[in-house]
Amino acid sequence: MRGRSWSILALGMLIFVAACSLPRGAPTKSEITGKNNVPDDVTVEQVTQSSVAKIQAWPSSGWHGHYQWFNRVPGPESRLIRPGDMITLTVWDNQENSLLLPPQDRKVQVRPVEVTTSGTIFVPYVDEVSVGGLTPEQARATIQSKLAPIAPSAQAQVEVSSGARNSVDLVSGVASPGPIALVNRNTSILSILAAGGGISPSIENPVVRLMRDGQSYEIPARTLLKDPGKNVIVRGGDQIIVDEDDRYFVALGATETEKQVYFHQDTITALEAVSILGGLQDARANPQGLLLLRQYPNSAIRSDGSGPPTQYVVFSFDLSSPEGLFGARNFYVNPSDVVMATESAVKPAQALIALLGSLFAINNVF
Repeated sequence: MRGRSWSILALGMLIFVAACSLPRGAPTKSEITGKNNVPDDVTVEQVTQSSVAKIQAWPSSGWHGHYQWFNRVPGPESRLIRPGDMITLTVWDNQENSLLLPPQDRKVQVRPVEVTTSGTIFVPYVDEVSVGGLTPEQARATIQSKLAPIAPSAQAQVEVSSGARNSVDLVSGVASPGPIALVNRNTSILSILAAGGGISPSIENPVVRLMRDGQSYEIPARTLLKDPGKNVIVRGGDQIIVDEDDRYFVALGATETEKQVYFHQDTITALEAVSILGGLQDARANPQGLLLLRQYPNSAIRSDGSGPPTQYVVFSFDLSSPEGLFGARNFYVNPSDVVMATESAVKPAQALIALLGSLFAINNVF
């Protein structure tokens, strides 16, 4: 009697499964890429080892495709005087009855004066002296030569305080933002960041941006820290901003996690994306149905194969074959892409059959 009850229960479960679909957390591959399900403005591209190179040559989407930075070019250790700098001039003279000094003194200090936009400063008894573009030593020699006709034994000393054109602005993303004076023309961007207290530890995936002459340059902080050739020399007037890398892709479907994933490195391949998400779920995912959904700008559409034929493209990967695995390993995810791990149409049913098998086995025991 008990065995008959188990049989009736199992039969009822089979009838229930036949009457309704199994609950799923993601679509199957055929539900998205089936012939009758793909609209005219959507293209499905199978990515393989042989096709990935052609597809990767298509225009990028979601951003400009690469970071724009420049290589380090060392500069001289000396500094140049710029308009806006403050000059403090001290004149020494041991001549009796000097025109420049009181009788009891051997030196006089002229109050700090600002270098004009034309690069000059006013020196008493001499008038305007051009110092813009000179090193402090060159400016000292120039001023001293101008003083020679009225005070042959006079010696000049020049101290320079940097103005805006000889300073760099740390705008944000560091412990102590603000202007940083340049002591020479060979000051690196890492030295400036260190002077500002370093990159804030609260910033995840920091990107360093440098604004110069109306142009913006950017580089991941990890790359800047690793590559000495990227530790560029800053110039007066530069502005430095440290911010989070805002590039991300969206993960959905039968992976271990479903979330918005921010880029933690310069590039992420489709295979790396699956790994970041914890891999495919063994009991649900279809390894032949990893999909990546991408929207291109209208300007990227091409009819000659050098770009996507439509604005919307579904890239399909078969992770159960070498061709598909190598294709996924060399295919780069673009910001705003959607990585979709589709569900297997077979595995949930197999799991249920296994469950029913267990029920029958228990029934036979009793």
